[in-house]
Amino acid sequence: MFIGVQDQDPDTAYIVQPVDKDRPSARALEDIIEEAEGLARAIELNVIQTRVVKYSKIDAGKFFGKGIREEIADDIEQAEPSIVIVNCTLSPVQQRNLEKEWNAKIIDRTGLILEIFGARAQTKEGRLQVDLAALDYQKSRLVRSWTHLERQRGGAGFMGGPGERQIEIDRRLIADRITKLKKELDDVRRTRDLGRQSRARVPFPIVSLVGYTNAGKSTLFNRITSAGVFAEDLPFATLDPTMRKITLPQGRDAILADTVGFISDLPTTLVAAFRATLEQIVYGDVIVHVIDVSRDDYMQQKQDVIEILGELGVEYENDERIIEVYNKVDALDEEAREEFTRISKTAHIPTILISAVKGQGVVTLMEMIGEVTNRNYKSLEMKIPVTDGKALAWLYEKGEIINRKDHDTHVSLSIRIDSADAEKFKNTFGDYAK
Repeated sequence: MFIGVQDQDPDTAYIVQPVDKDRPSARALEDIIEEAEGLARAIELNVIQTRVVKYSKIDAGKFFGKGIREEIADDIEQAEPSIVIVNCTLSPVQQRNLEKEWNAKIIDRTGLILEIFGARAQTKEGRLQVDLAALDYQKSRLVRSWTHLERQRGGAGFMGGPGERQIEIDRRLIADRITKLKKELDDVRRTRDLGRQSRARVPFPIVSLVGYTNAGKSTLFNRITSAGVFAEDLPFATLDPTMRKITLPQGRDAILADTVGFISDLPTTLVAAFRATLEQIVYGDVIVHVIDVSRDDYMQQKQDVIEILGELGVEYENDERIIEVYNKVDALDEEAREEFTRISKTAHIPTILISAVKGQGVVTLMEMIGEVTNRNYKSLEMKIPVTDGKALAWLYEKGEIINRKDHDTHVSLSIRIDSADAEKFKNTFGDYAK
């Protein structure tokens, strides 16, 4: 089965898409292919051919059966792609055997995602995390990557030109490099933790946008903030977290954070390596889960995100911070929109249908976010003696001062403050509430 043949380009990709013969529907298969080709385009590869291979069992040494391998070998010989992408996880043995048999450079799904992360990481921590995950991936393969694309695009370095020889990497050197990277990451994280502590002193709730890659998080981020963040229709358009200050309809300020998109079969090395980047989700006051409702497999994508959030310690069904946002509702017909509207009214988790591109439902979403942030905050009127400077300074650090009036003997404050902090203030300084 062949899908989409384009003109040859210096950096071309031939994609092999294995699928369980009993699993995907025709529409779901289209989505799977679209995602695979999107991953390749994300690092500027021109997809010249995509071949879907349905299988019932996996060959331990070469993944595919002999007949299919021979057919693909013929395709590769004719197309002469720069890289062959097998969009699943290959064992090191399978990858080496297929490279020998097909006489081509092969990259599996894990290596491809690492390439994208390597090309997109901007912050020092992001680059260190990519390097760490890439070394962990390389370690089991004992080969140095071909690097002509790495030099051009700054990827993770798993792809390169046919004919370039592979060089075994000394395990000890990799281990030493991993140790060094982990130390550097620890240093960066300490600095970031200090930054988080300083942000915690600013009394703004943090709203984290999460979701499957390409679900429309960055488009929604731009709609809310007008920040102009890169939001091209590509997987992993956002890698390093982006934060902007916003004002909620209730008049309260908040921090909106756009995070890296999740994806099915996310390499475990990346889940571990990027844990620190995604930790802000755990510390957020609101988690906005953006779901691309226009996709046939949107429920599977939703489940993939839930599982990764679970690995980060978020108990999805029981977490009151979560709002489910079904995006791209403008792509649905009227009947489907009515059905989703009906479902959203009975959902256990707060749910809303929006179009981030057209702005539909975004105002209501902002109101929902404001309601969630208000749950743990209370408004208080306080009368602080002018002699108690420490109490006044503490309130400025922990609360949001709405109004202040200075008198000869005291300061009158209207303040919004987290309920736990209000109790802490009372236990430390006494009951100054009016």
